[in-house]
Amino acid sequence: MNDLITLKGVTRVYEVGTEKIHALAGVDLTIRPNEYISTMGPSGSGKSTLMNIIGCLDTPTSGTYEFEGEPVHKMDDNQLASIRNRKIGFVFQTFNLLPKLTALRNVELPLIYANVPRDERLEQAERALRRVGLIDRMNHKPNELSGGQRQRVAIARALVTNPSVILADEPTGNLDSKSGEDIMRLFDDLHEAGNTIILVTHEEYIAKHAQRTLHILDGKINEDTLNG
Repeated sequence: MNDLITLKGVTRVYEVGTEKIHALAGVDLTIRPNEYISTMGPSGSGKSTLMNIIGCLDTPTSGTYEFEGEPVHKMDDNQLASIRNRKIGFVFQTFNLLPKLTALRNVELPLIYANVPRDERLEQAERALRRVGLIDRMNHKPNELSGGQRQRVAIARALVTNPSVILADEPTGNLDSKSGEDIMRLFDDLHEAGNTIILVTHEEYIAKHAQRTLHILDGKINEDTLNG
C-alpha cells in the first residue's frame, strides 16, 4: 500500500516585520491510507500550521510534501485548489455552514464547485446526509438544527466528494459533551468504513479515539505514539 501523505524536512517561516517566526522547524511525517490520527499541542506549537500545509491551505518554506505521490510543494495556487476540492474534506469547529441554505444545499456546495451535474449532485448529497444520520433533516436550515446536527451536516459536506482524507479542526470544540461524544462515534464509524481522518484537539479523551497521536511542540513532532 502506497503512502497517502509524506512530509520530509518541512519548515514554515513567517516574516512579521523584521522578525522571523519558525512555525514548523523540520517535520518528517508519513500517513498511510485509512489511518486515524489525532494532533495535539499547546497554542503556538505549530499544529495549526501543520494542518494548513497538509490541507493545501499553505505551502512549506522548505522541505517536500507529497500527497498520493504528487509533489504538493511544487504546485501553484490553482493546483493546490484542485487538490483541496477533490481530495480533502474539511470539518471546522464553527461548522462554516451558509445560514440561508438547507442542509442538503450546504452539502451540495462542493459538488457545484466541481461542476457535477445537478441530479448527480443531489443524489450524492443525500447519500452523504444518510451516512451521518440526517436524511430526515435535509430540508432544515442551520438555525433549525442543534449544534451536533450542524456538525453532522458539516461532516456530510466533507464526505460528499469522497475525499482521500478528512481534516477535522477541533470538531467537538463548540459542542456539549454528549453531542461531542456522538460526533466522535461518527468519526469512529467513518474510519471503520475506510476513511482516513486527521483531527486536531486539545482534549486527551478525544485524541484517544484515534489510533495514533502526534504531539507537536516548538514546530516539531515531539512524540508520535500509538494509542492502546
